Amino acid sequence: MRYLVGASLIAISAGSAAEAAGKLSLYCSAQEEWCQVMARGFEDATGIDVDMTRKSSGETFAQVKAEASNPKGDVWWGGTGDPHLQAAEEGLTEPYVSPLREELHEWAISQAESAGDRTIGIYSGALGFGYNSDLLAAEGLPEPACWEDLTKPEFKGHVQIANPNSSGTAYTTLATMMQLFGEDGGFDYMKRLHANVNQYTKSGSAPIKAAGRGETTVGIVFMHDAVAQTVAGFPVVTVAPCEGTGYEIGSMSIIAGARNLDEAKQFYDWALTAEAQNLALEVNAFQVPSNKGAQTSDKAPDLASIKLIDYDFKKYGSSDERKRLLSKWDSDVSTLPQ
Repeated sequence: MRYLVGASLIAISAGSAAEAAGKLSLYCSAQEEWCQVMARGFEDATGIDVDMTRKSSGETFAQVKAEASNPKGDVWWGGTGDPHLQAAEEGLTEPYVSPLREELHEWAISQAESAGDRTIGIYSGALGFGYNSDLLAAEGLPEPACWEDLTKPEFKGHVQIANPNSSGTAYTTLATMMQLFGEDGGFDYMKRLHANVNQYTKSGSAPIKAAGRGETTVGIVFMHDAVAQTVAGFPVVTVAPCEGTGYEIGSMSIIAGARNLDEAKQFYDWALTAEAQNLALEVNAFQVPSNKGAQTSDKAPDLASIKLIDYDFKKYGSSDERKRLLSKWDSDVSTLPQ
């Protein structure tokens, strides 16, 4: 498949595809299908060869940090914004201001401004959970509508969530509970939830895929991932928790010391175009895109109708706070019996 290149990309491209031909090492933290369509779409648009590696945002952050003295990647695209902000704080990413910036929603630009232009928002999505309605009925369980419902005794062994050390989704969950209930209350919630968790996965989207397959009843994920399972034909119901919830600003960063810096900037600019962001629709990615001209699926969760907290990206995206919370989760929550 060949992807059309919009006028905005043509305006920012440096010459023809032949002149631009080169290579790019792309680290991608979105869903596999979306990562693939972005990599192939950029190749088709520019002639630049893309070597794409897909890992969760926590894993990618760890890799970028480990490779800091000898960077292997050029661009980190996708995944929750908190680790991107932490990478920016630690000088692991390069500042860059794209000429496409004026086409973006304010929340995407705010993400860049808070990081000294070392990252930028590419999509947004609200945290929540989904449940397999067939399994719920078979087990005689009540329909969960709130975070607290997932800690009730009847849900023991029925809940799945990722590990916050590897998953940006799960770290967003941890940070959300701190902001909803305060630190003491938030960790109390995570401990009570832990008693009902049947598995901590590596990937943030894995729990809802497991729910779709009937391997768990409830998966805590970003709501757009739950919607994707429903659209794929699985009996998954998406829930916006009654207490309120956090959200992500999926982000993109150029890795400091990138070997292919010119190609990295070309990808960065291309990925911010409406045309590139519309590719999400081809792979049932239901996040809200950052380009104001891009299309949002009518199946995407309506952020305006969800009770969103005023998520403190600066605090929970900081290196010290993230390390502190993960260390406390490791010592106080993960070690408890189930």
